[in-house]
Amino acid sequence: MTQQYRDIRKINPGRGATLADGTPNDQDRVEIGPTHLAFAEWDKAGLALPDLPAMRAYRHKQLVDGLIARDWGGLLMFDPLNIRYATDSTNMQLWNAHNPFRACLVCADGHMVLWDYKNAPFLSDFNPLVNEVRSGASMFYFSTGDRTDDAAESFANQLHAVMREHAPGHRRLGVDKIMVAGLRAIEATGLQVEEGEELTERARAIKGPDEILAMRCASHACEVACHAMETFARAQVPGGQISEDDIWAVLHAENIIRGGEWIETRLLASGPRTNPWFQECGPRIVQNNEIVAFDTDLVGCYGICTDISRTWWIGDAAPRNDMIEAMKIGIEHIRFNMDLLRPGITIPEIVAQSHRLPAKYQKLKYGCMMHGVGLCDEWPLVAYPDQEVPGAFDHVIRPGMTLCVEALISPEGGDFSIKLEDQVLITEDGYENLTRYPFDRALAGY
Repeated sequence: MTQQYRDIRKINPGRGATLADGTPNDQDRVEIGPTHLAFAEWDKAGLALPDLPAMRAYRHKQLVDGLIARDWGGLLMFDPLNIRYATDSTNMQLWNAHNPFRACLVCADGHMVLWDYKNAPFLSDFNPLVNEVRSGASMFYFSTGDRTDDAAESFANQLHAVMREHAPGHRRLGVDKIMVAGLRAIEATGLQVEEGEELTERARAIKGPDEILAMRCASHACEVACHAMETFARAQVPGGQISEDDIWAVLHAENIIRGGEWIETRLLASGPRTNPWFQECGPRIVQNNEIVAFDTDLVGCYGICTDISRTWWIGDAAPRNDMIEAMKIGIEHIRFNMDLLRPGITIPEIVAQSHRLPAKYQKLKYGCMMHGVGLCDEWPLVAYPDQEVPGAFDHVIRPGMTLCVEALISPEGGDFSIKLEDQVLITEDGYENLTRYPFDRALAGY
């Protein structure tokens, strides 16, 4: 039978104009998204796909509701992840993170303007919530040189004109991150700049139903990638030719082939390089009968972050007893602290009731006990008792929050660390651990 071109160019020839997540069933689409492999794996796992138009509408409403609650006329965003949240569009995200050429304004009446790269105004055409696309938000020296003040003034005048039309009578404008010249130019128009990052972080903290479905899918894809990395490490490390970078590269590749986006850190280490923690992976050849520990920090499918950590013992001998002891304490630590999570508990209450690590693990423990997660690591942060800053996080845990529960069991002066982390959804009556990846049986003493 002759195959029609209209079917060849579909992502799924068995469907019509859209996929189950609401995206165009078109392999030539502008909008990025999961691959055939990811969709097939999710279908096999029985996972429901998010409705992306509904997810975008929820996020837009979160921002608009935040503006109305604060009596602000608009919210101006330069952070690429806040722009992703508002528009669900991407454009060279990592480059944009240090060369801020994009900006997005959401007005209290819901009107949304995206300033994008001048040669790529089409990248958000798929989202009807983006009402206007403009260019000219670059105010960094590489792009504007010694005429940065002029560029900033031009942008500020555009911004002021939109605010006059869509937020008449409002002078208060939330801004998340901005270059100095841009801040001065905006304030010169008479607008009053407010701390916009508080609004975006609080809005992003409560996930809607489709965001939760997207996170389930992203988590599944990440864990499949981790299994591939573990299989590679266990098969290849005993040969004595495999580096930390070789192992870490598997996670990157497996993420990309499923439609994932990037990995925020290089936190994989082996043997004595695991202590102190935060040494990034490098060319060290991993030896047989050593620990390999990692923290994914992975921005995957749908731009959702899966931030989990595991520690493996790789080799044919048994791990030392002090390693097994540390692993058991790490598992106890995250399970005890996770069991504190429920709607209505305050962050200070979690801190006060939390699991206490033995003294020899205190100095090198992790930088926080828990943190929010969504498009990346997000608000809120739950500190350890000795690191708590009174008043910084006096907030209540609410349904729809997603948190990562951390453990770093690292003996001071030792030659190893145990890094563990699970990702958790706060439900109406408690919590659900979204992480299915098993703990290493040898280290756990099973």
